[in-house]
Amino acid sequence: MVTVYSLSALLVAYLFGSIPTAVWLGQAFYGVDVREYGSGNAGATNTFRVLGKKAGITVMIIDIAKGYTATNLAYLIGMSVTGPQNSVVFVNYQLALGVTAVMGHLFPVFAGFRGGKGVATLFGMILAVNFSASMLCVLVFVVVLLLTKYVSLSSICAGFTFPLSIVFLFHVSIKSEVLYGMVVCILILVTHQKNLERLLKGKESKVYLFRKKTN
Repeated sequence: MVTVYSLSALLVAYLFGSIPTAVWLGQAFYGVDVREYGSGNAGATNTFRVLGKKAGITVMIIDIAKGYTATNLAYLIGMSVTGPQNSVVFVNYQLALGVTAVMGHLFPVFAGFRGGKGVATLFGMILAVNFSASMLCVLVFVVVLLLTKYVSLSSICAGFTFPLSIVFLFHVSIKSEVLYGMVVCILILVTHQKNLERLLKGKESKVYLFRKKTN
């Protein structure tokens, strides 16, 4: 049901997602637009590479919070429009709001529509929708990152973990959530196309979390 409440929430969700954390933080504290360096993306990974761990972690936390907060706007809509008892409708609102926030991150109105890849914001969304599956995604991400040092590969593996886990491990029956999980895979593959090409060519940059890179 489309109401003034749901439309307003979608607008707010987009504006949350559009907050260009990496751009604003880089310009305010480092005098650097991260989109002009590294991979050119306004996301946590590129911030990590260009500005260091402290800035990268800060951007990642805020970007996750953007997706989580935007998705949970569904509580306001659910209580006022559908009632908390209709779980399917509620989850559908969550998914719509979360996707809108991710679109805001990819195409931020506050930064000339040049954003990041949306992985952190996407994680914030799935954290709100399915906490157990999101924690499994975190585990897969960390393990793959520690083994390979590739953030892009870790993100892709974590992205594929979500739909597989909600179907085969957590037995989610809400069709829209399952469909969303499949869309997550497609979105991650599309946004990481260049990373996949570099991975296949052995040219993808590595991230070293606990030690400095050695030649």
